[in-house]
Amino acid sequence: MAETQEVRDKVVLVGLNSPVLKKEENADEDTMEELSALVETAGGETVGIVLQNRPSPDPRTFIGEGKVAEVQLYCENTGATMVIFDNDLSPSQMRVLTELLGVQVLDRCGLILDIFAQRAKTKEGRLQVELAQYQYLLPRLTGMWTHLERQAGTSGKGPIGSKGPGETQLETDRRHIRARIAKLEEELAQVRQVRAMQRRQRIKNSVPVVALVGYTNAGKSTLLNQLTGAEIPANNRLFDTLDTTSRQLEVNDTLQVILSDTVGFISKLPHHLVEAFKATLEELSYADLLLHVIDASNPLWREQAAVVEQLIVELGAEQTPRIDVFNKCDKFTGDILPHGADIVSISAKTGQRLDKLFDLVDPVYENAQ
Repeated sequence: MAETQEVRDKVVLVGLNSPVLKKEENADEDTMEELSALVETAGGETVGIVLQNRPSPDPRTFIGEGKVAEVQLYCENTGATMVIFDNDLSPSQMRVLTELLGVQVLDRCGLILDIFAQRAKTKEGRLQVELAQYQYLLPRLTGMWTHLERQAGTSGKGPIGSKGPGETQLETDRRHIRARIAKLEEELAQVRQVRAMQRRQRIKNSVPVVALVGYTNAGKSTLLNQLTGAEIPANNRLFDTLDTTSRQLEVNDTLQVILSDTVGFISKLPHHLVEAFKATLEELSYADLLLHVIDASNPLWREQAAVVEQLIVELGAEQTPRIDVFNKCDKFTGDILPHGADIVSISAKTGQRLDKLFDLVDPVYENAQ
């Protein structure tokens, strides 16, 4: 067991805040703290944080030559083996930074992909992660990422970012990768067809579907466990649930529903990752009701809820009836718990106020008919 606790990499985090970047592209103290939590989830240890304000990104090094030298010195002093940027880097910037810093360089997108590769358990989940990885790697092949020559396979014990799509050695031939992407897209299209058949069967049998959505670590799996008696692992870490789980739930004597857990959302979620997971996430647009689980104990819950709202719109589910479920109310530090129409405050961990949630689910579903 001791081996599983080994730190995969010591990491220095770097973020840039610039007025020319969009708000969601900038780094700040909050996004850097979240990035540090992602590093911990991936099995790494944050040994330093460098947050820079700059009028505009440097085209070659993103943060400028002087700041690169500062980060390099930081790495030497802390024994860091990797630098991870909170911002997206272009392939050429990543290549230059890797050469100048002398350690592996990754961006937030690459880190999230590595975590997803660790978490995916089902065949469908692995297909979706592999597709997203190849789409991310394709423009980054030329003369960079020499660590890919020592792929860590599926053990998860190599450096962060080295967990490949599952092959023993990643092919660097573009034609091979494009062919593989086409094959994966074809397989995922078949998955979508199967899901469509399942949906038609549920409609035929009049079984309504309630989907849990929310920011990562908001407590969706804990709520599913509490409501249905499922035994899904529910740990206090980001992206602990990746593969969709569905269970039957008896709301009352006259209403039974299928309750589905989904992958958690996060700010700056890579677009091609959302695209790859469309086969799973499109279930949201076919659900009869969404339960938007919000971590009421997190001071940034408004920002996190806004991220989820944006992705719900992107996935075409903005017209689906929704209940905002403010979870972890036992840890809420405000004066008045969130309340109002289609809003309920609960504690999935303790079961507190779950009866209030049931009271809302039934009439919302009836109105949707």
